[in-house]
Amino acid sequence: MAPIAVQPTTATASTTTTAVLPTSIETPPTHPDILRVDRGTKAFSSSAVSLVSLPAGSLFAKITTATPSKKAYTSVQTGANSHIELNSDLVYCNHSCNPSLNFDMGKMEVRVVDDRDLKVGDQLTFFYPSSEWDMDQPFQCNCGAGEGVCKGVIDGAKRMDRKDLEGYWLNDHIKELLQERDSS
Repeated sequence: MAPIAVQPTTATASTTTTAVLPTSIETPPTHPDILRVDRGTKAFSSSAVSLVSLPAGSLFAKITTATPSKKAYTSVQTGANSHIELNSDLVYCNHSCNPSLNFDMGKMEVRVVDDRDLKVGDQLTFFYPSSEWDMDQPFQCNCGAGEGVCKGVIDGAKRMDRKDLEGYWLNDHIKELLQERDSS
């Protein structure tokens, strides 16, 4: 059994500040024992950094504070037609074409990728097309994974060739949607 880092804490109070996106409300950390949020000065520049070291495949966190949502830039897709808001600091896990985490929406878990360990100080990232079929806000990837690894424009799995998704862990709803797309 792979170790679990820690269960999230419950936020109990908030104060209004002039923070950067995704919200203008500064809230207490939801996972203070396992991640730190580095707040950027520009829109969409905040990130999450690991405070723990865990072996490949380990459970990093359970998703316990999510609520149903419409598709939005902060939501995570959980099924063909369903999305959630994480309502936690996990929202600061950015995209990377060489991710450190997998967001398993069927199990509502965040796991360390299977091919390498997570170390203190690592950026906490996941491959957005692993959960997102059609992105609310497509963007030019700046992950720095390098030529042949970085996918360029990230717009969800719907617009990606199968070969570009090979080697990535994908949620079941993405696998099913790809099967439907490719069989028609």
